[in-house]
Amino acid sequence: MEFAKGHGTQNDFVVLPDPSAELELTRSAVAVLCDRRQGIGADGILRVARAGVLRDAGVLDRLPTGVEPDDWFMDYRNGDGTIAEMCGNGVRVFAHYLRVHDLEHRDQFVVGSRAGARAVTVHSFDDTDADVTVAMGDVTLMGSSSVTIAGGAYEGVGIDVGNPHLACVDGTLTRAALGALDLSVPPTLDAEFFPRGANVELLTRLDDGGVEMRVFERGVGETRSCGTGTVAAAAAALSYEGLETGEVSVGVLGGRVRVNIDHVGATLRGPSVLLARGEIDDRWFAAQN
Repeated sequence: MEFAKGHGTQNDFVVLPDPSAELELTRSAVAVLCDRRQGIGADGILRVARAGVLRDAGVLDRLPTGVEPDDWFMDYRNGDGTIAEMCGNGVRVFAHYLRVHDLEHRDQFVVGSRAGARAVTVHSFDDTDADVTVAMGDVTLMGSSSVTIAGGAYEGVGIDVGNPHLACVDGTLTRAALGALDLSVPPTLDAEFFPRGANVELLTRLDDGGVEMRVFERGVGETRSCGTGTVAAAAAALSYEGLETGEVSVGVLGGRVRVNIDHVGATLRGPSVLLARGEIDDRWFAAQN
């Protein structure tokens, strides 16, 4: 098995090219592969295959909205092996991988995801670094909810960005105080509001066009960054100020991205890094299933 390792603002992934959709990505195998002691280590897995091939192999029961059979599809798995609908940092790494490996020859194209088609623009790239914008689609505010995390209770807004989020703006939270929070314990969410769980973002209020954010990802734990989480954070920060649209610079532990939200939807622009490639022993991988 070939693999590549990459990250988007230090949200990291193992990329698995699988053009014939032959890999058996069981939950246990993915979890071990993502384990930072037993496996390669990553926040998630990105399988690379055409959407129609994944459908015909039974990985997808149907093609999501706007996705064509010939589109490259990001089959994304969380670090615990569960399937997630969307990953904004993952799409940037996925698009970068396609361009580097000549699987895609255009700078503007569509990447399929379980949340639907995502248009991407690769502004620049080389074998290691890229600058990529992803059209993240609709951002839907779902109403208020609360969470217990980091030893405290926080009020936030439920946001659908293709996957569920609870983004909590704390107007009194400083950057230093945000950095001192302990996010090692999973959050307690309202199970009726979020029956399938959600990513949770804690963030400062909008100041000079920017916010600082930390995130606890469903099925992963705290990560250095979360692409959809930065979009949810930007939407929450704007809403907190009584705004519906705008551009927000979002700082995460792994760097900075720019999110633009307008009446058409959201875009996310940020870096991608491909840092390694190699082979995974087939016998070892088979033993994990």
